Amino acid sequence: MTTAIEDRYQAELKQSDIDHHTPTAGAMAGHIVANLVVLANKLQQAKWYVKGPERFSLKPEFNLLMKTTQNQRDELGERLLAEGEIVPSTTSAFTEYAMLEEAGQNKYQTASWLVNNFVHDFETNNLFVTRAIKLSEKEDRPALTQYLTTLLFESRKTIADLQAYLGNDARTGLDDEDDDDED
Repeated sequence: MTTAIEDRYQAELKQSDIDHHTPTAGAMAGHIVANLVVLANKLQQAKWYVKGPERFSLKPEFNLLMKTTQNQRDELGERLLAEGEIVPSTTSAFTEYAMLEEAGQNKYQTASWLVNNFVHDFETNNLFVTRAIKLSEKEDRPALTQYLTTLLFESRKTIADLQAYLGNDARTGLDDEDDDDED
């Protein structure tokens, strides 16, 4: 039995490598799951360490964003499993597939710096969500397309709220050209 399990896992790793070089909606969504794991960890750190007068308003907001992000990760993972996809589920897989970066020194940054960093993290993840939407449409996967479209809206609303906190318009400092990438 152990050999069968190892064989299945090795086949999974081989397929993941293939998907990495030939993107599919499922593979792109795996990157999104990994990004959401890292983002939730960063939000946890920010919730614990945010300093200054903003602490009292940001701590509950970071907590809410963390829980929302965790729920999105779980929901996307469940949807992928329902469609027969393999979802990243280990720390090493999250590290390999995430495009967001953690840094222990971020806990010493200002509250505004943290909020701005989250704006860019959500925007980076949106690049993957947008690409996954296009791929899922091309692959005729309407349920996945619908969920990813909702995820994109929720993320853009979060960006707008965080930008407003910083006194910015929703798209200030973000590159709008990324939304217009061709297939």
